Amino acid sequence: QVQVAESGGGSVHPGESLQLSCTASGDIFPPYALGWHRQAPGKQREMVAQMTTISDPDYAESVKGRFTISMDKSKHTVYLQMNRLKPEDTAVYYCRYSVSQLTGLWETWGQGTQVSVSS
Repeated sequence: QVQVAESGGGSVHPGESLQLSCTASGDIFPPYALGWHRQAPGKQREMVAQMTTISDPDYAESVKGRFTISMDKSKHTVYLQMNRLKPEDTAVYYCRYSVSQLTGLWETWGQGTQVSVSS
């Protein structure tokens, strides 16, 4: 099985930056995808940024130009550099690991890390 764990959340003021990290562990076999999703209270979870071991990143329109996702394949770790943070970025950020298997899509989620942006 595969598990993922996030870290790096915190409370910041608008315009400041944070970097989130997520490391996958267990029976990991490329290709796979690692990405970031977020959920604010009362709202549905939304994709923020994701990438696979063999493809370019994909970003939500609301974060393009501000957030950057990157992956260290040797460490099975994905990062999310968040710059020029806005109050609307406030949410719990979850790391997602997924693979496409013959029997279908398999995925697992981290526990989440809180990001709060306020003045």
